[in-house]
Amino acid sequence: MTADTNPSERTEATLVDRARSVLPGGITRSTVFVPPHPPYAVAGEGAWIVDDTGHRVLDANGNYTTLIHGHARPEIVHAATAALQNGSAFGLPTRSEVALAEMLRERTNMEQWRFCNSGSEAVMMLLRAARAATKRSKIIRFRGSYHGTSPDAVGNESHGDVIVVDQGDTEAVANALTTHGDDVAGVVIDLMPNRAGLRRADAAHVQELRSLTREHGALLLVDEVITFRLGVGGLLEQYDVEADLVSLGKAIGGGFAVGAIGGRRELLQPFDPREQKQPSAVSWGGTFSANPVTMAAGKVALDLFDATSVASLNAAGDALRARLVAAGVPATGWGSLLRLHTSDNQQAWWSLYERGVLAGTNCLLALSTAMGEEDVEHLADAILAMADEHPQYFQ
Repeated sequence: MTADTNPSERTEATLVDRARSVLPGGITRSTVFVPPHPPYAVAGEGAWIVDDTGHRVLDANGNYTTLIHGHARPEIVHAATAALQNGSAFGLPTRSEVALAEMLRERTNMEQWRFCNSGSEAVMMLLRAARAATKRSKIIRFRGSYHGTSPDAVGNESHGDVIVVDQGDTEAVANALTTHGDDVAGVVIDLMPNRAGLRRADAAHVQELRSLTREHGALLLVDEVITFRLGVGGLLEQYDVEADLVSLGKAIGGGFAVGAIGGRRELLQPFDPREQKQPSAVSWGGTFSANPVTMAAGKVALDLFDATSVASLNAAGDALRARLVAAGVPATGWGSLLRLHTSDNQQAWWSLYERGVLAGTNCLLALSTAMGEEDVEHLADAILAMADEHPQYFQ
């Protein structure tokens, strides 16, 4: 493929037409859409994927940060295949969910866990847990942070039982707690929200949130669906703060659909089926929640993502970000997550794709352990070449 060929013109027209006839816009996920239509993935191996036109690209998207080990890591494939051969899902619990919960407890010191099927569902469960444990209804969250697609998570203005304040606005949180404190179940924060710019929350701000929530009897809820990959126990390790409840997803599933919440035993007690006669009891099912394929793949993925691997991947991301910033490319993030700040994300996405790099549609980038030095160099070269040819993207 030549650099002046736009892959958007090479995707098989009949496939796009077929897709649009049965799927709104021809896709299922809004986050993967780039006009006029995104290419279709065909296969992935290691850090690279091939689309339906035969175009090969470095996967710096990683299914939106999920694939910490890239595609088809043999150990994960083996674990998932072995689990599948014994049955993909049961109307009974399995050993595999116990094993992954034990691992998460060890990595986070969160005493108990509950699994579901996505990050969005994990946040729904997180808020339900907070409300059940506190017997309060209101939630405070920050404008611009993405916490999934539930009614409590969408929108940038306060509505119903949701109070929305500006990023980092400790005073607004304090005022909301003073006004509504007896009815606030929790304050939910993403410590480095992608859609709000992928900038880390200020440590003093997070400390103050911890103090304020304790003062008013509310819970501190930390959404680590994206950021858990940044530490053995998540990005929260970088803050001298203890969360009451956390939500996880993406990286903990080994490439399969997953979500989870963790917290102290008493906070998750409403989910205990033995407590269903209590007024605060929560009955939460989920046909494929904690299925053995996801649980087995997730445990192996986390086994492989030990402290050394986490530190190495974060160092590679920090070095890449520093190189880009030194060259005048605006980039934020921390560790293995980066985001380019452009004036035209759509054109920047296609420019990178033509140069053999798959980014997020908002130019989010995620490194994986499958990337070697040459792969990271390819990524840097593609970004710098785009910046050199299209400086207007960064003005």
